Amino acid sequence: MTIKVGDSIPEAVLVKATDAGPAPITTAELFGGRTVALFSVPGAFTPTCSAKHLPGFVINADTIKQHGVDEIVCLSVNDAFVMGAWGKSADAGDKVTMVADGSAAFTTLLGLTMDATKFGMGIRGQRFSMLVKDGVVTHLNVEDPGAFAVSSAEHLMSQLA
Repeated sequence: MTIKVGDSIPEAVLVKATDAGPAPITTAELFGGRTVALFSVPGAFTPTCSAKHLPGFVINADTIKQHGVDEIVCLSVNDAFVMGAWGKSADAGDKVTMVADGSAAFTTLLGLTMDATKFGMGIRGQRFSMLVKDGVVTHLNVEDPGAFAVSSAEHLMSQLA
């Protein structure tokens, strides 16, 4: 079953990429008592993700945060080392927090996986964005396969206005 607006974020442990290395973080810690803009990409360093998706959130981070968002989180079914390297290459800095869901456990709980085996990528997360307030989904934007529009930073910003 796919998560929907009004649902609570499921309990899971993710891995945050930090300068000191991978750091486990629970979804309760990440989403509890605050507003988080979460976006998911099928893979770090992939073409659309690297050229448009992550850069859009990095460029617009200040504007998004001015609308009451405490943290912007990029999620992918990659390991934390890859997410950390990708964040550095994109100059994400403190604008976007890079979070790994290496085994797709959290993405599976959300009901937002996709099978990219034919592309040599295995099970991955769909491209989506969501706004989460105190652990509850208030906006959810899931892309059609191969599309990039409703999960963009610009689209999420239009929902914040």
